[in-house]
Amino acid sequence: MGFFSKIGQGLKKTRDSLMNTVSSMLKGFTRIDDDLFEELEEILVMGDVGANTASRICEQLRAQVKEQGVTDPMAIRGMMCGIVSEMLEGGQELNLNTKPSVILVIGVNGVGKTTTIGKMSANFKAQGKKVILGAADTFRDAAIEQLGVWADRAGVDIVKHGQGADPAAVVFDTVKAAKARGCDIVICDTAGRLHNKKNLMEELAKIGRVIDRELPDADKEVLLVVDATTGQNAVNQAREFKSAAGITGIVLTKLDGTARGGVVLAIREDLQVPVKFVGVGEGIDDLQPFDPKQFAEGLFAEE
Repeated sequence: MGFFSKIGQGLKKTRDSLMNTVSSMLKGFTRIDDDLFEELEEILVMGDVGANTASRICEQLRAQVKEQGVTDPMAIRGMMCGIVSEMLEGGQELNLNTKPSVILVIGVNGVGKTTTIGKMSANFKAQGKKVILGAADTFRDAAIEQLGVWADRAGVDIVKHGQGADPAAVVFDTVKAAKARGCDIVICDTAGRLHNKKNLMEELAKIGRVIDRELPDADKEVLLVVDATTGQNAVNQAREFKSAAGITGIVLTKLDGTARGGVVLAIREDLQVPVKFVGVGEGIDDLQPFDPKQFAEGLFAEE
């Protein structure tokens, strides 16, 4: 199944909820006026798109309607697809050009962080990359064990210490092993505890210093995993982590299990952080690199 089929399928609940509501609303209008835009904005806010994003979409729609002389309300849906695609564009590509390159993965418990790392590893391995994992979330013993299971499943190496070990020491050993074994990509599972931002910042800063010292010229991505089913909570989490950890991108999981896929827009627009991957199923190949155009087409596709 290609990316468009997967993303189209993954967005089915969001499309059925959000876009069907939009279409029903548009059918109730015979002309494009202020009432239409007010109602549309309200629907978008209710659909987890976020107030700022909903307002911006409607502003751009107003401008395009005026400029192009559009009079048919049903034309709005197609116009929205183009606007959304453009809004999501930029920064979605991973910057991993050095050998090795490093990915730090953070996220609170339950969002699918470990699963994401496993799927990401399989994705890179399928591209012919040599991957090594570092089990640096040493706070939770189950995290180390689960990452080991995924390493076996994806067929990649893993470096791990015991529960309670210094995460920076795990990262140091992982980087050392990566250099010795000629790995292309180092993926480190790091802590996702937000109850004490100061500790989180200190821990990530220490890890960052180890990487900068051992791999001074390496490309580095800091990816935050968030659960799409939590809607606006995902945006709030991303905001907190952005201030604490300087994230470079978002991985949005469980998109197929929710009608809240509009949260992608809220994250991109409100936080100016690009979405890098989306999870659209349970399979090992169901973590997909994010494609703004195909996401928009999947969201606005007519059934």
